[in-house]
Amino acid sequence: MPDDSNSLVACIPRLRRYARALVGDKAAADELVQDTMERGWHRLSTWRRGSDMRPWLFSILHGLYTERQRHGPAIAPAQERLEMRDMQAALQQLPPEQRAVLLLVALEEMRYDEVAEILQIPPGTVLSRLSRARERLRLVMLGQAPASPLKVVK
Repeated sequence: MPDDSNSLVACIPRLRRYARALVGDKAAADELVQDTMERGWHRLSTWRRGSDMRPWLFSILHGLYTERQRHGPAIAPAQERLEMRDMQAALQQLPPEQRAVLLLVALEEMRYDEVAEILQIPPGTVLSRLSRARERLRLVMLGQAPASPLKVVK
């Protein structure tokens, strides 16, 4: 158990980095990580010994984040043209499902299969969300409104 708790604690910096990029607010991110650690500690017996603890904890964090998004206040729609001054502001313009995939792959350097397991989506969905996130982020950073995939029918 001491090794397990050390492994749990060792994941905190990466969980904090991911949570901060995901929610955009330091206090909310720290609260999310704290709740993740508490849930992880109480469910440590469900972790498969010998496997990487990080994806397991990221799954817990993402589940808590998703749960809070469902029960929290609605997010205001993004302005159509907004000049971005930093990457954090641009990331917040991405839809949550695209932002999560992009952060896990680019920031946390996780493999696609790990991301699929964490987010409980098929690997092909990881690839398509990542592609859309990169393109949308590129457009936002250029100050261009991303094109709507929907067609107007008259």
